[in-house]
Amino acid sequence: MKVMNALRARSVLTALALVVAPGVAVVGTATDASAVTKISQATAESMFRQVGITWSSSGNCTDRYNSTCTSFEQLNLATAQGAQTLKKASGCALNITGGTEVGHASGTYSHWNGYKLDYSKYSCIGTYIKTYFTYIGLRGDGAPQWQSGSGNVYADEGTHWDVTYYNCGGC
Repeated sequence: MKVMNALRARSVLTALALVVAPGVAVVGTATDASAVTKISQATAESMFRQVGITWSSSGNCTDRYNSTCTSFEQLNLATAQGAQTLKKASGCALNITGGTEVGHASGTYSHWNGYKLDYSKYSCIGTYIKTYFTYIGLRGDGAPQWQSGSGNVYADEGTHWDVTYYNCGGC
């Protein structure tokens, strides 16, 4: 019976998400603490446009299965909100160069799973991150990292910022 109630709750949440916000999908159940809300390419683009975030790809495309594209398909809602929070808080230009497309490292908190975005390395955003976030040392691959007060991690990969969003950054 507990499983049936959880499935009903999930169906209701999914239906509600589609009515309230087309392009948004709820993954998990109402009783699942790790439930993650996934969004579509169109929803992410709309959210980014609202705050002036741009995006680009070497292939000038959005195909999730092409590594030269920059895709937002299956991006976590909290990740998109985290990008909006960063843009609003910093006032800096933000250009996304990596999303949920293939070609990034795997793992639970990966690009593919919707937790990460890559940003162009502009001086304004770099100064903001290094001024307002806490340096937490080098990542396993040697990239220096900073952590925001909300727990999101910003890694300087040399040519771009690789950001892991565990939450929306206080949205």
